[in-house]
Amino acid sequence: MERKNQHYSTHFPDVKLKVYTISESLRRHLYIFKTLTGVFSFRKIDLGTKILIEHMFIPNEPSGLLDLGCGYGPIGIVLAYESPNSVVYLIDINKNAIWCAKENLKINLPDNKKRVKVLSGNYFEPLENKDLKFNGIYMNPPLREGRKAFIKLLCEIPDYLKPNGFFQFVMKKKMGALYMFKFLKDSYPDKKIDILCKRSGYWVFNCF
Repeated sequence: MERKNQHYSTHFPDVKLKVYTISESLRRHLYIFKTLTGVFSFRKIDLGTKILIEHMFIPNEPSGLLDLGCGYGPIGIVLAYESPNSVVYLIDINKNAIWCAKENLKINLPDNKKRVKVLSGNYFEPLENKDLKFNGIYMNPPLREGRKAFIKLLCEIPDYLKPNGFFQFVMKKKMGALYMFKFLKDSYPDKKIDILCKRSGYWVFNCF
């Protein structure tokens, strides 16, 4: 693959590797993240992810939670810190991101690695034949791959949720948040579709 076609959702991004360190206060706790070139938003946590983290609902009771397309892991690591009795899965296709996520677990949750699982693969692919369902799935979707790809993924989400499970994600208004809200309402008329937050042009969705 030519370098000009590289994308952070590429399996092995063909980039010159450089390690960065990010410090960020999220939900009133300071986190340190290692990042690499070729990983989404490697110089700083992007605003959409920060808004999702600050406004997402995190269960207090023991739960199964999934950070889908985890990147270097900020969403999943915050979930694991804020819900200490839950089992948290992080999944990403990007091998650089997986390395970062594992390193960031060592830094931020050194005593909790057994209940936080980092898996490499394309979306739900690593969960095939595992019979896993989650109380909550969280995502900052890579919409530059196209809206149709995300809609296709949306149709798979309910299959991985427990009966009272939910899917929370963030989307920029100019990237189609209003369209997605109408699509979800029309496609799932018997399901609860809420907007948890509208901030700085981003919408945080709570579905199913």
